[in-house]
Amino acid sequence: MSDPRAAIPPRGWRVLIATAGAVFILGALSVASGPADPLIETRWPIKHVVFIVKENRTFDQYFGLFPGANGTTTARQGNRTIPMRRGIPQRLPHDLLHDYATAVRSYNHGKMSRFGWDRWSYRYAFSEALPSDIPNYWHWARRFVLGDNFFSSALGPSFPNHLLSIAAQSAGTHDNPRPQNDAVRRRFHGRLKSWGCDGPRGVKVRVDDNEGGGGMLVPPCFDVPTEADLLDAAGVGWAYYAAPPHQLGYLWSAYSAIRHVRETGEWQQHVRSVSHLVPDIQAGKLPAVTWVTPRFPLSEHPEFSECFGENWTTGVVDAIMRSPMWKDTAIFITWDDWGGFYDHVRPPVVDGFGLGFRVPLLVISAYALPSHVDHRLSEFSSVLRFVEDNWNLAQLTNRDGLTGDMSHDFDFASAPRPPEPLSRRTDCRGSPFSGQPS
Repeated sequence: MSDPRAAIPPRGWRVLIATAGAVFILGALSVASGPADPLIETRWPIKHVVFIVKENRTFDQYFGLFPGANGTTTARQGNRTIPMRRGIPQRLPHDLLHDYATAVRSYNHGKMSRFGWDRWSYRYAFSEALPSDIPNYWHWARRFVLGDNFFSSALGPSFPNHLLSIAAQSAGTHDNPRPQNDAVRRRFHGRLKSWGCDGPRGVKVRVDDNEGGGGMLVPPCFDVPTEADLLDAAGVGWAYYAAPPHQLGYLWSAYSAIRHVRETGEWQQHVRSVSHLVPDIQAGKLPAVTWVTPRFPLSEHPEFSECFGENWTTGVVDAIMRSPMWKDTAIFITWDDWGGFYDHVRPPVVDGFGLGFRVPLLVISAYALPSHVDHRLSEFSSVLRFVEDNWNLAQLTNRDGLTGDMSHDFDFASAPRPPEPLSRRTDCRGSPFSGQPS
């Protein structure tokens, strides 16, 4: 199915694809990704940024009932208005389809009216959380900043959105990489762990040019400039915590799709197992800028438990709050794409790749505005712009060049707020590792 946005080109930036013959060679400096260097000047009193990206929820599904936010109690389904079902289960029995074609179908030329199209999406796409369903997320939303006009960066699933979270572009991709023949599909079905440069042979992804055309199939390994290159050149430390190659969830390790990171010493220096994240926080080892993606069973990706996923996030935030880094840290928590769930807000068209559907954003910091709902338009590149403006870096593309830097979510003139650690939930049912990604 063709995307009605495809005729709208990105504003001025050029996709650079190594496998398509336009190779971008980077000679960035390599620096140690140790603790944040207090001698490096920052615009604001923020010395650490932690960008946590979880899986597959919309704003309406998690915060559609939040007071003062742009939520809804009804949904459009075709030509009908139907009530949203209140309450979400801890674990869905089946994932909802959420590839690029389904995104275009659900968007339905901006009508936002075709989210329910099979038996699973009819049943679960139109559900929204009660406060008791995700109590810690609602607590942070009440106490800190909740963004209700924050969008995933690409109209599509995980792969392009995770690239946008590190590069302010998707390298021309709209969709996830897929096996291109039956032999590869049979061999890796259910066990595919990598979408990047070390992925299995025969897995490719479609890339489009600036005008939305082209449709080339290439291996999912690119050489585009990333935020890490800007940080390296400025001597600012960074790390990416994700599932390692032998674990499910490695497919979200976005730098595995960046050749000049995955196939150089940058990988060993900066990319770390997510199981080391909390110990590294406690030991004071986090660098200035840190991306975090969880293991698959703790990501909230259906059909794994959102309860155990929320507890994992709570453990990360609590570790920061209980550490010396709390006083100078900004935490951004979001979800990578809509996952097939309903959202009523039409995403703005900024280029041929997005924006995608609205997702939740939580901003947690000793300087975050208290009890604030942020109605300003933002997306994943806005977090990159915050990093760039804080450390006086350049921009990568028009995405981070044109967006705001989210400094309006902070009060840097006030003294830092004391930490507010939360207890983990005790109502999680079953095992966090039961369920299989479909």
